[in-house]
Amino acid sequence: MENNQVFDNLYKRLKNELPYYLYYHCPEHTLSVMERAVFLAKKENLSNAEIYLIKVAALYHDAGFLIGREDHETKSCNLASKELPEYNFSKKEIITICGMINATRIPQKTHNNYENIVADADLFYLGTEEYDFYSEKLYLELKHFNPEITDKEWVKIQLDFLKAHHFHTDYALKFLAPVKDKHFKNLARLWAKM
Repeated sequence: MENNQVFDNLYKRLKNELPYYLYYHCPEHTLSVMERAVFLAKKENLSNAEIYLIKVAALYHDAGFLIGREDHETKSCNLASKELPEYNFSKKEIITICGMINATRIPQKTHNNYENIVADADLFYLGTEEYDFYSEKLYLELKHFNPEITDKEWVKIQLDFLKAHHFHTDYALKFLAPVKDKHFKNLARLWAKM
């Protein structure tokens, strides 16, 4: 049975407590990943109970930023492990949720379909026309931590990232990967002119 309290409580904390300079890893990113995870889970014909676990994993996947940026996936899992028993999640369900959270760690390593879904939901934007919008937010966030970063370095970071990344779910491989390839080619052309 889905418990909206878990979403309301954590989302309120994300809105009130995340640092302002997390332009990319903001509460809206968490909402977007939740929506896309549910979308991908439905494409995989998963049950409502499975979709609920996936949604909770997406909710918690960046919650570790409330504690700190470094190794935030481990922090996210620790938070989930501490808080989810209050909402009657079993140990087994929490282990599954932590697996999905860890699947969002870069470079992504997935071990099952649930993890494939959350990993693809987290980087869904790579294969959409919203790529430039989210890429700019990520650049602003990185600039906060590393003000010396140049536009040229940022293009190289993006190229390396897109080249190393691959989608996992059937939907993402069919519909998102070709768009991601287009972004890669555009960045490669830009890089060649720099």
